[in-house]
Amino acid sequence: MATLKPGQTAPDFTLAGAHGDVSLSDYRGNRAVVLYFYPKDGTPVCTKEACHFRDAYEDFTAAGAEVIGVSNDSANAHSEFSQTHRLPFVLLTDAAGAVAKSYGVSKTLGLLPGRVTFVIDKQGQIRHVFSSQFSAQRHVDEALEVLQTL
Repeated sequence: MATLKPGQTAPDFTLAGAHGDVSLSDYRGNRAVVLYFYPKDGTPVCTKEACHFRDAYEDFTAAGAEVIGVSNDSANAHSEFSQTHRLPFVLLTDAAGAVAKSYGVSKTLGLLPGRVTFVIDKQGQIRHVFSSQFSAQRHVDEALEVLQTL
């Protein structure tokens, strides 16, 4: 399946987070969502990306958006990762990879889970997609730029 594109409706989902289940529809009509898929808690690029999102979190909330990270790591791994790096946003567990698949997030070299960021407006429309396995900072920068135009 190809990665979803701007203009398409973001598929709804419900995934487990450290403080209970979170659904994309919880934000519809209220806040934009920056939904980022990443390979694994604690790896160098994933840590760098999460910390960039953390450092810009106030800018995201000021722009009317919530940041949500998704990987197939367990809730315990997410909790430890989040506490270690003081992440103010929710990390969700997509253990079977079904949500990543519904968004068309493909694996790099067929092995490593993809790193893709989606900016979803309040109405649930995808407004921007950025995919790069190694450009952690650009995921944050591009998402903020798009949010400022909404």
